[in-house]
Amino acid sequence: MQEIKFYSGENLPLELHKVRIVQKLHLVPIERRLEALYEGGFNTFRLSTKDVFLDMLTDSGTNAMSDNQLAAMMQADDAYAGSQSFVKLQKAVQDVLGKKYLLPVHQGRAAENIISVAYVRKGSLVPMNYHFTTAMAHITDKGGQIAELLYDEAYVVNSDHPFKGNMNIEKLEEVINYHGPKNIPFIRMEASTNLIGGQPFSVQNMRDVRALADKYGIRVVLDCSLLGENAYLVLKREEEFKNSDMKTVIHAFTSLADLCYFSARKISSSRGGGMCTDNPEIIKELEAFVPLYEGFTTYGGISVREIESMAVGLYETLDESMICQSPEYIKYLIGELDKKGIPVIKPAGVLGAHLDAMQICAHIPQSQYPAGALAAALFLISGIRGMERGSISNQRDEYGNETYADMELLRLAVPRRVFTLSQIKYVEDRLTWLYDNRHLIGGLKFVYEPPVLRFFMGGLEPVNDWPQKLMAKFKEDFGDSL
Repeated sequence: MQEIKFYSGENLPLELHKVRIVQKLHLVPIERRLEALYEGGFNTFRLSTKDVFLDMLTDSGTNAMSDNQLAAMMQADDAYAGSQSFVKLQKAVQDVLGKKYLLPVHQGRAAENIISVAYVRKGSLVPMNYHFTTAMAHITDKGGQIAELLYDEAYVVNSDHPFKGNMNIEKLEEVINYHGPKNIPFIRMEASTNLIGGQPFSVQNMRDVRALADKYGIRVVLDCSLLGENAYLVLKREEEFKNSDMKTVIHAFTSLADLCYFSARKISSSRGGGMCTDNPEIIKELEAFVPLYEGFTTYGGISVREIESMAVGLYETLDESMICQSPEYIKYLIGELDKKGIPVIKPAGVLGAHLDAMQICAHIPQSQYPAGALAAALFLISGIRGMERGSISNQRDEYGNETYADMELLRLAVPRRVFTLSQIKYVEDRLTWLYDNRHLIGGLKFVYEPPVLRFFMGGLEPVNDWPQKLMAKFKEDFGDSL
């Protein structure tokens, strides 16, 4: 897509859509936001949307649907089995992802569960570029372990490396030789690496992974949930594809995977998910688990109306003018925060803007969860709900010891076609104030900790009265302003 320049010289992302349906937002007073934090255990997942102004928790299921998707939902074939809506979805998967066979599931983690049930055994090891919380939980739940194999550059906060999500090929071969190919059920690649700042990997890196997998007879599994945005950044950053198109890049990735799975809540701005492959043997290994865990193989636990919207949404993933909106907004926000010296993950990735809480809250030890504290502080002074992507999102080891995250990040998701530029500038403004007053932010401690995926429902509390002090400073500077 050609660059759009402004006569003023400003570098602004230009929306290539218009708003036709709106939803009212509420910005409640800071006193109510403090009450909401205590009610929700200082966990942004447990906040009610009646108290949230800008919901930047996730892009999962929060992307704006198109008019064509909404219209398609009215054409659904509600048959339990053999639905023609499924036929449309299967055709879309063939056209967009280049895979012949499709098994639908209700969301991405359902695919992770079935893949893990089918292939992971006690003692299995799954190499991956980086873990995603639910993928790791399903693998470890079945007795397996993971190996995260990124290059060192991936952990550098301020970087210009275009593909920090690349798998370390040398380490991959070392891991295969050490553990033995028979103990590795598959190699997992995630597009894009969620927990290190939404960083993409290159087509060439995927080719290198494929070559090693073929050498040792190991299957490759590709998480396609953010493949559209990963492909968009390939068009911008990988020289071989600078004059290519979305479909070519997407097929370049999927053709190198034995099995692809996806969350439709991300890739197609709808609900549901799926697993797809060209290998009929893989289908035989997986399909019996779909009726057991999800539903019949032509609906997989998804509303048939959502299946219709998913098919349309997959085709829209090939539209660069649609896919570009979220990455360009993220790039803009990252650029503006970087100008002010606020530590952010660079280069800008996909899914959202990621702030380095380890630097911003350097005075808070990891044992007091700086990324979670930063998320709570931002909500308090702005009504903006972000997500902790740090040690709270990790899980304890088998002995109950804390396993500290490689990075402590606050993720501010930018769903497709949801926010206006003035709202993004509000985010920038409140983050600037918070950064200037970061010394007032204190730590958190758990008071309720679920044994698995604790970041969803866990409850925390501040280690002292820092929220009250931060609120007092806000009122001193902003008065009665919301």
